[in-house]
Amino acid sequence: MMANKPIVTITFFRFSGLAKLWALQQMQLAAYSLNHLPGLQFYKLLGSGYGSGFSMRPDFSTFALLCNWTDDQAAHQGLYGSHILQKFKKESDEQWTIYMHTLASHGRWSGMAPFGLASQPQDSGGVIAVLTRASLHFKHLIDFWKHVPSVSQAIQDNPHLIFTKGIGEVPLIHQATFSLWTSQQDMMAFAYQNPFHTEVIRKTREMGWYKEELFARFKPFHSEGTWQGQDPLATYLSPHLDEKAS
Repeated sequence: MMANKPIVTITFFRFSGLAKLWALQQMQLAAYSLNHLPGLQFYKLLGSGYGSGFSMRPDFSTFALLCNWTDDQAAHQGLYGSHILQKFKKESDEQWTIYMHTLASHGRWSGMAPFGLASQPQDSGGVIAVLTRASLHFKHLIDFWKHVPSVSQAIQDNPHLIFTKGIGEVPLIHQATFSLWTSQQDMMAFAYQNPFHTEVIRKTREMGWYKEELFARFKPFHSEGTWQGQDPLATYLSPHLDEKAS
């Protein structure tokens, strides 16, 4: 794939039937194996919400694995050579993996800065991935979730959105969203011009909804597998983009 620099991957797995129960059990049981993968600096095994955005209703068919690897060799060996991830692939009906480099990240996740700290994101051109994550104060749950439907609908209606999925560690409390946009400019236009989203930003600052939060942007350079029968990034990433990025 690429030069020796940290690589972030996120893999979405789709399960059906009894495999859904197996996947749910792995939220606890897979930790031992994942903790011992060489070169895996940080990971989160995440459940998801129903539909594409945030939802109070869980989606037991979809799970995601977010990883930060030391380099491309560690990523390749972990994703292709480890028993635990081969088992995930065997049990799932569909998998889709996105390979990325961090452009910017600020905030904390479980007390860590897993993707480093950078306050001035680069404008890399082309597709951009965004990860937003927050741990909510219990007392603000109702107020926060009242604003979720309007923001989720506004995101899904945006013509520059390629993909989005609500993910998280604990339903209702530890929430995250992963999204792919046609460009950084298009993403920024939504974030700071859409009235529903700007209202949430304002309320977040005023009310202090979050105990902990993280916002990161990534540059996708390769994707593989399918989601709902196709690779959503197939028309956006050049087949040789990963080689050029080295």
